[in-house]
Amino acid sequence: MASISLKNIVKRYGTGKAAVPVIHGVNAEVKDGEFIVIVGPSGCGKSTLLRMVAGLEEITDGTISIGARVVNNLEPAQRDIAMVFQNYALYPHMSVFDNMAYGLKIAKAPKDEIKARVDKAAQILELGHLLERKPRQLSGGQRQRVAMGRAIVRQPQVFLFDEPLSNLDAKLRAQTRIEIQKLHRELGITSLFVTHDQVEAMTLAQRMIVMNAGNMEQFGTPEEVYHTPASTFVASFIGSPPMNLLQHAPGCTPGTLLGVRPEHLDITPEGGWAAQVETVELLGAERLVYCRVGGEQLIVRIEEGTHSPQPGDTIHVTPRAHRLHTFDAATGKRL
Repeated sequence: MASISLKNIVKRYGTGKAAVPVIHGVNAEVKDGEFIVIVGPSGCGKSTLLRMVAGLEEITDGTISIGARVVNNLEPAQRDIAMVFQNYALYPHMSVFDNMAYGLKIAKAPKDEIKARVDKAAQILELGHLLERKPRQLSGGQRQRVAMGRAIVRQPQVFLFDEPLSNLDAKLRAQTRIEIQKLHRELGITSLFVTHDQVEAMTLAQRMIVMNAGNMEQFGTPEEVYHTPASTFVASFIGSPPMNLLQHAPGCTPGTLLGVRPEHLDITPEGGWAAQVETVELLGAERLVYCRVGGEQLIVRIEEGTHSPQPGDTIHVTPRAHRLHTFDAATGKRL
């Protein structure tokens, strides 16, 4: 196992005036054994950052260290990492056992050691009864576990996951998230996990890097990112539904945005903000009330059993004062 250090990481495609910058000076220190999620929308640079750690993309500027070694000029095979891809990348003509053992065979590890490592990984991932099957005989979730097993048997210093759950349906994604959490608890290997899914990020991360247009907007625990977002981008990207951001509601001052999450608003008999209800969305154990305050949309989350207003109603919405956030309207940064 090893720490990961990213110091002023820059990536540009092309040279000279035609160069296109895609990563703008990312700095992050990942502790030995940490599970870090890199999250952001499509095109934000999260996979590019991961691929630079893996050695699959050249670094334009900056330094990447794994443990005590600077790895900028090392080939992927020299970095002691194992990568799990979105598309599984299994050999269709090989059995599950042979897929998991392939890297060790190439490295000419002893047969007894190969079998012991594969058997242990298969036990951890509950693949023991599938070792003789071919990939075409497996479900999507089983194929993903085989891909993870192939990484485990390498016994690397670092695991790198590039959107590994994207091809799974919602139920399998939830199950596999649990398996990945159990896997990390058991092995404790330093891990970087890329996803665009904020639910995955919030449930898996010990700390998370939120990326936006090649910039690291925030690096912190899920609780820190959710409860004290560093910018309006983080506030609106993390959380479903997103944080309400208001410019004209009572309490707003010129040049600032007022932020409040839907669950931190209460419908009260009087006072607060007068709001016009537009629609109410039923989500099982809760409801989302979409309304307007001073021409701006406001979402209020109410629990099951709470009286639900109807479209067209005028209600009073009171924010919890200790849950309010303020941001600079020009820069989007937290004040």
